Amino acid sequence: MHLAIRLSRTITIAELVETLKTTSSKWLKGQSSSLGSFAWQRGYGCFSVGPSDLDSLCEYIDRQEEHHRQRTFQEEFRMFLAKYGVEYNEAYVWD
Repeated sequence: MHLAIRLSRTITIAELVETLKTTSSKWLKGQSSSLGSFAWQRGYGCFSVGPSDLDSLCEYIDRQEEHHRQRTFQEEFRMFLAKYGVEYNEAYVWD
């Protein structure tokens, strides 16, 4: 899932993600008993963009399904980490 969010200075990214995961899980599980075992992955990634990049970010998000046909989430996430110079260990990135 990709989201474009303007984050208030009064909430941390971790608090926002926890709230999003908790409330969406409860809602989804309430939609059908077959979704009772749904669970989000443990981790998440967060990247910031400047106002001048907002339109291209929204276009990118709108085309998620299309570009995930060409590259997996894992490939895309590794690409973002490389692009922004984030060092990581594969052993700790994926569930």
